Amino acid sequence: VQLQASGGGLVQAGGSLRLSCVASGRTLSIYAVGWFRQAPGRERESVSGITWNGGSTGYADSVKGRFTISKDSVKNTVHLQMNSLKPEDTAVYYCAARRPESADYYYWGQGTQVTVSS
Repeated sequence: VQLQASGGGLVQAGGSLRLSCVASGRTLSIYAVGWFRQAPGRERESVSGITWNGGSTGYADSVKGRFTISKDSVKNTVHLQMNSLKPEDTAVYYCAARRPESADYYYWGQGTQVTVSS
């Protein structure tokens, strides 16, 4: 499985961005896709996740009500719509995929930088 993340950029506080994660290869082996972020000097944290069938989603408390994860089954793409962005959302965002037999995210895409200015 290969993952390609895109959509990052520079935005003012209160603005919006939409991240995309395109999956290719053995996508039938995917159980779920998650978005993670890592800010300088901080540990990587989970932001949101969605099962590959789109039936279940989850969010970190810090982004609930502001971020929405969704899946385009035709394009094998997972989107993360980020609204009401805050400076503390600034980080490198990564998408990752896990298989059903493991809770660990095994496949990782390259990061995309999100910078929110105050």
